[in-house]
Amino acid sequence: MATAVVEERELLKTISWFDGFVVALANPSFLITGLGGSALSLGGWGAVILWTVSVIFGALHNYIYSETATMFPKLSGGIAIYAHEAWKRYFSFVGPVAAFGYWIGWSVVLSATGVVVGFLVQAQFYTSSATSAFWTAAPRHFLGIPFYWSFPIALTSVIIIVIWAFNVSGMRPAVWVGYVTGVLLLIPLAVLMFLPYITGDWHSSNLHNNISTNAHALGTSSATLIVVWLYAMCWSSYGMECCATFAPEYHDTARDTPKALRVSAIFGVMVYCLLPLGAMGTFGDQNLVFSATENNTISFYATAFHDILGFGTGIAIILLCAGIVLAMNTATADGSRALYGISQDGMTIKWLGKLNRKHVPANAMTLDAVLNIVLLFTFASDASGALKILIFSNLGYVLCHVFAMSGVVLLRKDRPNWPRPIKVNRIWIVGAGLLAAFDAVLLIWGGWNSGLAWGDTSKTTVYQGIAVLLIAAVLYIYRVVVQDKRKLALRIWSPAMPDDVPPAGVATE
Repeated sequence: MATAVVEERELLKTISWFDGFVVALANPSFLITGLGGSALSLGGWGAVILWTVSVIFGALHNYIYSETATMFPKLSGGIAIYAHEAWKRYFSFVGPVAAFGYWIGWSVVLSATGVVVGFLVQAQFYTSSATSAFWTAAPRHFLGIPFYWSFPIALTSVIIIVIWAFNVSGMRPAVWVGYVTGVLLLIPLAVLMFLPYITGDWHSSNLHNNISTNAHALGTSSATLIVVWLYAMCWSSYGMECCATFAPEYHDTARDTPKALRVSAIFGVMVYCLLPLGAMGTFGDQNLVFSATENNTISFYATAFHDILGFGTGIAIILLCAGIVLAMNTATADGSRALYGISQDGMTIKWLGKLNRKHVPANAMTLDAVLNIVLLFTFASDASGALKILIFSNLGYVLCHVFAMSGVVLLRKDRPNWPRPIKVNRIWIVGAGLLAAFDAVLLIWGGWNSGLAWGDTSKTTVYQGIAVLLIAAVLYIYRVVVQDKRKLALRIWSPAMPDDVPPAGVATE
């Protein structure tokens, strides 16, 4: 008699802690994207101080997440899954909302940082495209939404498709892309972080504190402008937590996950302090310009690189672009696994919880690619589009940290005997509560005023971020009611120990 065999595909254990660290090397690329805008708004000293403060907070988050990462070694999805596990017994919608917020925060890296590559290449190698009739056609409107067309948009779309192709081919090809681009990124980082002091190109007179001046010009307080930028910086400086997303794929999850998290955090603190200091001290925040006719908040890196070495503007652009491609590669790998993880946990539609024959979440990767290409055509009319995309996505990302960090406290209270290969000191649990409160302040105060990051007082991006989270709630309801044919429950049973069996009649996943 013939029998049917159902193939159960799982994420494969193919990477080491160092591979996870290499993937996290993408975070300096996020800093590259946002540094110019922050220095223009805050001044050089203001940017250096706030980036350093923000990344230290990110490192503290990472240290605490090392405990929860080892509590759930088989679950993919990183901090969003920790939030779900902690909160599901209190309110079932926290998990899907936090997870979608986390995913959108990582997913939009493809378009937000990718379009920076397009503008860098255009400014250095294809300047004629900025005035070409073919590349500067007037936007077309569909349902009242403008769709733009330009060389940066076209180039970034191609890069997104290429990165998608590498990632759907398996984890190892994606990691090797990370190794190559990561090595290339380290070159301009080292030049900007260390050489200006040796060559004499660094001058303290190039650094200013413009927080009060620019806050007054925007009609707001210095405190509000600081909180807005600390909120915006979370998207980048907290990003080392991506190492936790790959927990099921490390050779030794309990050992490799926390090691990758901690090494990445140490590296991040060093880069986020020294890169703004070296780059702004060389170029000068007074030389930054953002206007309708000129914008050097991204291209200033090439000038600084040339000032230090005396040559190599084109080389600097290529190396910076390689680093940004690394960020896009990491975003594809991390964001897709977040979607896969929440689908596997019953928090969104089943289609996203499938692996292809290479044992990677190709469906989720495809959704990432399509979403980002749409964002490119609707947001990236100019270089400020990158910042707008980031602010739009940051609402969900910071919300996820609020739930995940508060979840650390809840898990200690509700599952005190759960196996913890790494158990941080009790004082860190108090710290987790304080960090959750700090993130909540950034979310509410900074998020509501986030348009000030590019001089806009409107709340459009805030409403767009809220809309994404509402979509997450709708997809969760569809999964439970339509696909799983279960009764929607606001609270879900949570085990006290891994081998606990739910009592009869209680709501489970």
